[in-house]
Amino acid sequence: MDSTKLPISRRSRVAPFMAMDVLSEAAALERQGRRIIHMEVGEPAAPPPQVVREAAIAALGGGRIGYTEALGLPSLRAAIARSYRELYGIEVPAERIAVTTGSSGAFILVFLACFDPGARIAISEPGYPAYRNLLEALGLIAVPLAVSAATRFAVTAEMIEAEHREQGLDGVLLMSPANPSGTMLTREALAAICATCERLGIRFISDEIYHGLTYERPADTALAFSERSIVVNSFSKYYCMTGWRVGWLVLPEELVRPVERLQQSLAISVPYLSQLAAEAAFGARDELEAVRRGYAKNRRYLLEELPKIGIADIHPADGAFYIYADLGRFTEDSAAFCKRMLEEAGVAATTGLDFDRQGGRRTMRLSFAGSHEDMREAVARLGNWLR
Repeated sequence: MDSTKLPISRRSRVAPFMAMDVLSEAAALERQGRRIIHMEVGEPAAPPPQVVREAAIAALGGGRIGYTEALGLPSLRAAIARSYRELYGIEVPAERIAVTTGSSGAFILVFLACFDPGARIAISEPGYPAYRNLLEALGLIAVPLAVSAATRFAVTAEMIEAEHREQGLDGVLLMSPANPSGTMLTREALAAICATCERLGIRFISDEIYHGLTYERPADTALAFSERSIVVNSFSKYYCMTGWRVGWLVLPEELVRPVERLQQSLAISVPYLSQLAAEAAFGARDELEAVRRGYAKNRRYLLEELPKIGIADIHPADGAFYIYADLGRFTEDSAAFCKRMLEEAGVAATTGLDFDRQGGRRTMRLSFAGSHEDMREAVARLGNWLR
C-alpha cells in the first residue's frame, strides 16, 4: 500500500448511482452549449407548489430558523397522519410518524433500527439502486428477487417464502409503484406479502414514495393490511419537493424510540424551513393534480410513440413517471447505448445496469417527469437516431 495514503473503508466501495453520473455528463454537454433532453433522473420538472414557496418565504421573514424535535414538528406529523385518513381511510397516530431527511434518510434510520450487520433483506431486481448501496454500506446483505413478465415484474409472497425457506430473510423492502418499472402491486398481492411477512417474522418495509402518481387506479398502502409494516414516503415526487429533503416514516410503536435516538445523533432534526414548507404542501392538491395530469399525458404519448420507433418491449407503467424498456433489438450493452444516445442524440437516459446488475445490460429507464414538449422532442430525436 502507498504509505502516503491512508486507507479508505470497504463500506464506501458501493456502486455509483449511475443516474446521477449521467446527469453530470449531460450537464457537461450543456456547458458546451448543447441542448439536452433530460430523462435520466426521477425529478419533477414542475416547481414546488405556490403555497410551499410562500410558506418558506414567510418563515424566513419571521427570523429564527432553529432545530425542531428529532421526530419532526408536531404539526407536520399531525398533518401527515390526517393525510392517511383522507387518502386511505386509515387512522395512523401522529406519534408513530417520524419526519426524515427525504426517503434516503428514512432508509438509513430503518436499516439501523431494525437490522444488525449480516442481516438479509430481500429487494426486487430490477429495483432502486440506492437500496442495495445503502444496505451494503451498513454491512447488510441485499438479496435480489428477480422479477419477470411471469409475475408482471413484481415480487410475490410465494417468492418471499421460497427465499426465506432456502436461506432465511430478516427483512423485505419493496416499492409500489416501482422504480424503474412503474409496476404497482395489486391489492391482493400486497395483502398477501404483508400476511406472509407477519407469519414468517420478517420485517416488511413498504416504499410508497410514488403514491399519488398512478394512472389507472390508486395505490394501496401496506398499513391497510398490517400495522407491523414500516412505511417510507416523501415529499419529493408527488409534492415536487426533491431539493427540500423531507420524507417520513410510519413505524410500529416499538421502533419509534429507537428511530428517535438515531435521528438525534445522525441529523438532530430535519431542516425547520423544509418542514414548514412540507406542511403547506397538503394545501396544494389542485396544483399537484394538474402536474400529475401532465405526467399522464406524457405517459400516454410515450406508450403510443416509442413502439413506432422500435422501443416496444416496455414494463407495465402503472405509476411513478418512468418507462423501463428492453433494448434487446438494439444492443446487449445498454451503458454504451445510453452514452452514445446522450452524445449523438442529446437525450439523457439511465442504463438498466443501475437497477439490475445482470438483466440491465439490455434495458434503460426513461423519466417522463419533464414537459410534454420535451417528450415530443425526445421521440423525434430518438426516431432519427435509431434509423
